[in-house]
Amino acid sequence: MFKKVKTWVALLLLPQYLLINWLANYPELVERFYSNGFYPIISKLFRYTLGWLPFSFGDFVYAFAIIYIFRWFFVNFKRLKTDTKQWFIDVFCAVSIVYFTFHVFWGLNYYRLPLHTSLNLKPDYTTEQLVKVTKKLIAKSNALYTEIAGDDTLKIDIPYSKSDILNLAPIGYNNLKNMFPNLEYYPKSAKKSLFSYPLTYMGFSGYLNPLTNEAQVDALIPVYLFPTTTSHEMAHQLGYAAENEANFIGCLAAINHDDVYFKYSGYTFALRFCLNEIATRDEVLFESLYKTVNMGILYNFKEARDFWDGYENPFEPLFKKTYSSYLKANKQTKGMESYSYVVALIINYFNEKKL
Repeated sequence: MFKKVKTWVALLLLPQYLLINWLANYPELVERFYSNGFYPIISKLFRYTLGWLPFSFGDFVYAFAIIYIFRWFFVNFKRLKTDTKQWFIDVFCAVSIVYFTFHVFWGLNYYRLPLHTSLNLKPDYTTEQLVKVTKKLIAKSNALYTEIAGDDTLKIDIPYSKSDILNLAPIGYNNLKNMFPNLEYYPKSAKKSLFSYPLTYMGFSGYLNPLTNEAQVDALIPVYLFPTTTSHEMAHQLGYAAENEANFIGCLAAINHDDVYFKYSGYTFALRFCLNEIATRDEVLFESLYKTVNMGILYNFKEARDFWDGYENPFEPLFKKTYSSYLKANKQTKGMESYSYVVALIINYFNEKKL
């Protein structure tokens, strides 16, 4: 009887796959009934259940799963020759369950309406608009630097522990929900990852566990990056799966925070994206704008670059290529490159807005 159940569960993998691909063609349906219907309920349920734990329960789940998988393959390797059919049924049964759980708990958010559609923003922009907004961001970032450090030119050191930042980050979302009610964030479930070392060597600063809805932040990244990284992962918790959209929402949450250090982290985060985009379009223009940025801000940018350079390794490109393939499999057609598309959202949101 149990073998029959496993066979049926394994066979359900194909109709699940076909259903997901069908739903991908109807983002309005996903947006209405899943992203703004079922998902917020299950997301809050997980955060209420696990958010109070001081450690990442999801990381323990991953660790147990990895150990179990290796042990299962080791124990059952001989069955591959003696009972090949049942061996594959067992494997596809497990894949079917994980595939179903992933999409029900979080993954269907990949197929919702694009954020620029729901916010009535254009998906593209001109170089003129890019330069206009970049100048605004430079002025605002310089002003915030002066407010914090006065006439100094050293990098900003945020005077909070990383645990403090995890606790403070929801304030930005509480302020943001006045403009965007769908961005209400409560209760919180953001934690430092137990796998921070391997995460850093893989080149990632955080991730959302789709099975437990916990936001994981790399505990090793510089404190300067912590406010926007935490806010980014919280955006994933709220159902914004696309990386460019999570970057944009995380940026908005940081700059709408009451705390000046969060604002500084948020505005310079947006500025860095825009400067990088200008550098790809016009190197001379980039150099002229770069010179107008306060030296202390540039030192913070260097701090971030030096950190990642210090963990560079031959396997990082492989990890990122694998993740890029995962994104493409979930309809993020640009893969890892989709991170850069946050610029379009930043430009069209801030183009006519006073910073």
